Amino acid sequence: MTGKTASTRLLWFRRDLRLSDNPALHAAAGTGVSGTGDRHAGAAVLPVFVVDPLLWDAAGAPRRAYLVRSLRALDHALRERGGRLVVRYGEPADEIARLVAECGADEVHAASDFGPYGRERDSRVEDALSDRDVAFVRTGSPYAVAPGRVVKNDGTPYQVFTPFFRAWTEHHRRGPLAEPDRVDWVSLPGDDLPPEPDADVPGLPPAGEEAALAHWAEFRDRGLDRYAELRDRADLSGTSRLSVHLRFGEVHPRTLLAEIGSEASVFRSELCWREFYADVLWHRPKSGRAYLRPEFAGMAYDTGDDADEMYDAWCQGRTGYPFVDAGMRQLLAEGWMHNRVRMVVASFLVKDLHQEWTRGARHFMRRLADGDLASNSHNWQWVAGSGTDASPFFRVFNPVAQGRKFDPDGNYVRRYVPELRGIAGAAVHEPWKLKDGLPAGYPERVVDHAEEREVALSRYDKMRRQR
Repeated sequence: MTGKTASTRLLWFRRDLRLSDNPALHAAAGTGVSGTGDRHAGAAVLPVFVVDPLLWDAAGAPRRAYLVRSLRALDHALRERGGRLVVRYGEPADEIARLVAECGADEVHAASDFGPYGRERDSRVEDALSDRDVAFVRTGSPYAVAPGRVVKNDGTPYQVFTPFFRAWTEHHRRGPLAEPDRVDWVSLPGDDLPPEPDADVPGLPPAGEEAALAHWAEFRDRGLDRYAELRDRADLSGTSRLSVHLRFGEVHPRTLLAEIGSEASVFRSELCWREFYADVLWHRPKSGRAYLRPEFAGMAYDTGDDADEMYDAWCQGRTGYPFVDAGMRQLLAEGWMHNRVRMVVASFLVKDLHQEWTRGARHFMRRLADGDLASNSHNWQWVAGSGTDASPFFRVFNPVAQGRKFDPDGNYVRRYVPELRGIAGAAVHEPWKLKDGLPAGYPERVVDHAEEREVALSRYDKMRRQR
């Protein structure tokens, strides 16, 4: 170990891969809320990241690749400041305890994790550290308002977004923290950063805190004023594309909220949706993988070989519905999909192909670089009618009408479905109507939307009558 002082603290990075606006870093370094307060004499900070095999194996190649790039960016930033990121592999409770023994740390600092697995893991870590009389200090969270803090007057959680949003707005008043002026970084011999997956890695955006802040500044200055108007247009660059940076904590939502005015109410509400779903998961941890409204589990869904073939066509973007196929191919190509299109393809899987939302949610988590359990699962449940603040099940997205409305000239479809690039204008949304037939290589429609809509509604009515 180099530069060891009388007191060393571990700073355990998880979903906060940044140095600015990082309360856990301030707590570890002993700085005040301004970043310039008195530090505990002799304290030094060992920055670590533990690659948890359970999480690593469950993540798809896009998320693993992005994580590696983000860790490399964090390591580079630490080296510029005289430190180095120590990376270990294994069960976190074992690895953190082992690191404490190696460096003689008297405290371990991290941001709170409010996910179901994170809470269980942190409980194991706390138990392992208590055996060594080492404190596990959790400061801050990935959210502007920590899950569980926004409750009704009677102390119960909100079930509907709009009143949650009003209450949440009154809570998030704390501004971002500057990076501490000086931190005594120390290091240990350790493993190299994990290699990037070498297959199925899409064209990911630049990773790291510096890239996240630059991306935010560009959107804030050039896109925020038209966000409410353009965010649903799949063919235009109207969204922030900040989801992956927020997912890995390369920028904190506090930083974004501090730099937007009251006129950006729609963007503010979209940030709040992320926090609302984290709050739902906090109160109902099983809802990440199970029906929030369990009666929907009793509805009839398709299974078997035919259903599997339909599912594969959906995954590959070969359903014969161009707007759906463009979205699924964007997911394969970029590890990201436009939010409006996410709703359309989810509706198609659940209500046209009659398959459970859990199957689609798992596919998204494997393919999305920004995959987040709370947001992903509860957005899927919103579409499936089984979630909090649910869209009624009988709201069935028409893939052609959605394409014509949110990709009016067909540019989004042509960008991701090369077989259709020879079709001009909005006609690209209904290639089966072309007088010369479908272009070579593009599939026939796997189902008739109008017919399957009636099937879905019939099954829904039957489920309701059986309750």
